[in-house]
Amino acid sequence: MEFRFTKTDIPEEKSFSVRKQSFEEFPVIHAHNNYELNLLTSGSGKRIVGNNISPFENDDLILIGPNLPHYRELSEPDKNNPTEYLTLSISETLANSDIFQIKELESIRNLFSQALSGIVFKGDGVKLIEQQILQLAELKGCDSFIALIKLLKSLTEIEEQETLSLTSELPVSYYKDLDQIKTVYDYVLRNIQDTITLGTAAGLLNMAPGSFCRFFKKRTGQSFMQYVKDIRISTASRLLADTEMSIAQISIESGYNNLANFNFYFKRIMKMTPSEYRKNFR
Repeated sequence: MEFRFTKTDIPEEKSFSVRKQSFEEFPVIHAHNNYELNLLTSGSGKRIVGNNISPFENDDLILIGPNLPHYRELSEPDKNNPTEYLTLSISETLANSDIFQIKELESIRNLFSQALSGIVFKGDGVKLIEQQILQLAELKGCDSFIALIKLLKSLTEIEEQETLSLTSELPVSYYKDLDQIKTVYDYVLRNIQDTITLGTAAGLLNMAPGSFCRFFKKRTGQSFMQYVKDIRISTASRLLADTEMSIAQISIESGYNNLANFNFYFKRIMKMTPSEYRKNFR
């Protein structure tokens, strides 16, 4: 699976833009330099945001911050059907500008902060956002900026929303060796239920384990084995929320053959037990 850093296409004379794009335009794990509100109106499949792996269905609405890797893969029945995204791109310069520092816009400022880890929005509010994105595409000047503020306010008012990634913005050094990082990332995703070893990961890059550890930590900001734990707990969180699997089965599906170890690491990362997470989520 390819990994690509892209530059969001916002015209120089604008600080945000709206566009439609086909699913085929982004068939790879990618990240970009601005904020992106992305709505897939039809289709279902698997979504990756940072180290979160989750299923998605029609009207999948996510807000992604700068430098956060993400990817959607359609399920087999949907791959042959035309699928479009609605995308609102907001420049990082605008999101970080002084205008959002005023007290009255605190909720929007917090929204941008949360977007660094990715947010998924669900429920009836998604259809309203779709209408507002389409309306925004027809406006210019002050009217478009006022509409943008109203749209962002509507996002803050959607009650059914979830932060996606356990790891937010990655350091710039992450992108200096994209091919190597992609190889390791792909190895972890493909073997999440199996044994993942430091030696195997290091061997993929023709490195000694010690050199690989330093390489991975420098470019991702965390150790390789901590990254693997985060991915596994992210997988477990999704299964706890979206399935009726027993906790013991979820432990195995997430790569933990020892239930006690699974419970220990889940509570350590999520600050609650798997049972508490499932109960609170629902």
